[in-house]
Amino acid sequence: MQSLVTKIEALLAPLPLPVSIQLPDGSRAGPAGAKVHLSFSSWTALAKLAASQVGSVGEDYVEGRVGIEGSMRDLMATAAALMPTNPAESNSGWWTRLLRNAKSRGSHSLGKDAEQVQFHYDVSDDFYTLWLDPKRVYSCAYFRTPDLDIAGAQEAKLDHICRKLKLQPGERFLDIGCGWGALLLWAAEHYGVDATGITLSKNQHAHVERLIAERGLGGRVRARLMDYRELKADRPFDKISSVGMLEHVGSANMGLYLRDVRDLLAPGGLTLQHGITAGQLDYKQLGAGMGDFIEKYIFPGGELLHVTQILRETAAAGLEMVDTENLRPHYARTLWAWSDALESQLDEARAVLERTAGPERGGRILRAYRLYLAGSAMSFEQGWIALHQMLSARPDGQMASPVLRGAQSVYPFTRDYMYK
Repeated sequence: MQSLVTKIEALLAPLPLPVSIQLPDGSRAGPAGAKVHLSFSSWTALAKLAASQVGSVGEDYVEGRVGIEGSMRDLMATAAALMPTNPAESNSGWWTRLLRNAKSRGSHSLGKDAEQVQFHYDVSDDFYTLWLDPKRVYSCAYFRTPDLDIAGAQEAKLDHICRKLKLQPGERFLDIGCGWGALLLWAAEHYGVDATGITLSKNQHAHVERLIAERGLGGRVRARLMDYRELKADRPFDKISSVGMLEHVGSANMGLYLRDVRDLLAPGGLTLQHGITAGQLDYKQLGAGMGDFIEKYIFPGGELLHVTQILRETAAAGLEMVDTENLRPHYARTLWAWSDALESQLDEARAVLERTAGPERGGRILRAYRLYLAGSAMSFEQGWIALHQMLSARPDGQMASPVLRGAQSVYPFTRDYMYK
């Protein structure tokens, strides 16, 4: 064990913040009064730290085998420094790609996707309310100006999407994976569209239906509890959005999904896909145990593709990409806002989760989300993962256009309209 302790001490010495550790035998390593303190109940867990398997150490924290004291921001600064290599480095061997595709096909059936979405989004509405903005927007915000708080930045994001889509009164608008309905209602109330939202989350669906009734929007806004593969429209939609849903589609189904989007979209119409993307080509998942942690505790079945892979499938589906924007640092700031909000209400969050999930499971969920939010913020800051908005058109084949000949859609091929 002495060699392991020696390795741990050598690992702690160059860290940007002082870190101390309580070893399984009760002894300590590192300086007194350190900003981050870790306590280990087993030598196996300590060996994972020595191997820089920060995700595996996180799993031990969730399961109660490791204790953490200190702020999440300080902890993540330490975690980033502990990793000797970029955890997003690609693994592009043919066997890896074959296994990844087989796993993806098996993980994204209609039943599996519903089960996986409900695992995450149906944890507890009261829990999410504690740390999300008042509209409960659970996706990357848009800090149009530096002074915006999270609520203002989420409204800016909603409007940014509506502007990009050039929403007009009376248009048929579809939001795939509508969450708690913020974009659906914003588009209806501010842009006058006829809006349809679909979700696989029972909690979210019930919440959106309540909001629609409370605001008297039943005549032109509706929510459906269904998978995108089940949606059959009597006529196409003029505009389609998907915010935070791409991560659940799976690499094996991405082409099918985008072809479905094309079929649901009217010729000349626009679709915006907003989703987390991989930081590397041929990305598998985050290394150092981080991807395994997310798969087990947060997003089972979640898969990230590089933006170039999504755009390739977009083109293959018959859609023309007309604008792509990377909002990576915006998501880092969004996640830190959520993390800080959760950290400021840990007692309330614990009480909510213990009431809805029981003391043992509730405690595990809270510990997992503390690491997930802060760890994701760090990952976006580091550039290990990214966030893209991809705006595409379904060409209508019409050469005549009031703006530019050959536009073949309502997209004006300038960006001015997005920012006026």
